[in-house]
Amino acid sequence: MWSWVSHDTVATADKAEWFNDMISRTVAPHRMALLDPATFHARTGVLELGRVSVAYHDFGAQESWRTAQHIRRSDPGHYFLGLVTGGGMRVQQGRNHAGLGPGDGVLFDTSHPYSAGTTSPEGSRVLLMSIPRTAVSLPAGRLDALLAGGFPARYGIGAILGNFLGSLRHHAADCSPREVEALERSAVVLASALLAQQLDIGDALPVETKEEVALRQIHAFIENHLDDPDLTPQTIAARHHMSLSGLYGLFRTQEEGVAARIRRRRLERCRAELVSARGPRPIHAIAARWGFTSNTAFSRTFKAAYGMSPRAYRQQARQTAAPHGGQPGPGATCPYGQGLREIPPDTPH
Repeated sequence: MWSWVSHDTVATADKAEWFNDMISRTVAPHRMALLDPATFHARTGVLELGRVSVAYHDFGAQESWRTAQHIRRSDPGHYFLGLVTGGGMRVQQGRNHAGLGPGDGVLFDTSHPYSAGTTSPEGSRVLLMSIPRTAVSLPAGRLDALLAGGFPARYGIGAILGNFLGSLRHHAADCSPREVEALERSAVVLASALLAQQLDIGDALPVETKEEVALRQIHAFIENHLDDPDLTPQTIAARHHMSLSGLYGLFRTQEEGVAARIRRRRLERCRAELVSARGPRPIHAIAARWGFTSNTAFSRTFKAAYGMSPRAYRQQARQTAAPHGGQPGPGATCPYGQGLREIPPDTPH
């Protein structure tokens, strides 16, 4: 469950002390200065995933320092992987320093002194992931060279990790304890893969990690091409430079095969549009929009999945929604039951 705090109830004179205390508890002890306490704003949410934590920070202009004295007082021994989603910031650690904007990533280590600050008047928005050093299966010496270096994270594995972390803001509360364990594992896997990519040492990753990252990439590809009627296991395998048997092998631990996943996600998109409040759209147009080339086949597949025809489903949904003035929902469920079941496209901003 997310825990949220905000500056809304904090007096101007107390903002610096309040924000410094909050960051010291959620990251590590710091010294901090606000550039303009009167206009400073901050909102932070923290989600605990076992050994890993994920935080969303939206804060105004400030400077912060973690010194050797702070480290002697308290050192959690964690890496922090940050993904900037808005504004700008800078980070300096050791000999490295980086200026960061939206879509950039950065790694820093609580066991060494560092400084950070905002570089834009509006402050910065950051997704911050805390990972124990012992949980990252990459050479520590190599990772030290990456600290505060900065790197692009707006595409590829970086974008997949960003979507994953961002979607936790909306969906993690629906997950069971067992599903939370899967989320922790997936978070570490994706973070490790992103760091290995930056160091060009992907071969150092365990086989299981490589397979899980490949699944994430394929799931993201499927989400982005559901409207393509030519999306098939064959085209997916070709686009990812693997054999068809290799693709099927990746799905061997999943509850559904690749073709079944494509069909389910298309049906879920169609179902959402059938009850959309944005206005009626012909059923055949909805089916075609999400890759179904035959209206008859779509109706048959939809009925097999949901127990009624698309037309009957739309009518029932409207009747159910009418007294309440809203649209019905299929029920809140965690989309990460197996750790790799879903990659929602939304990211906090």
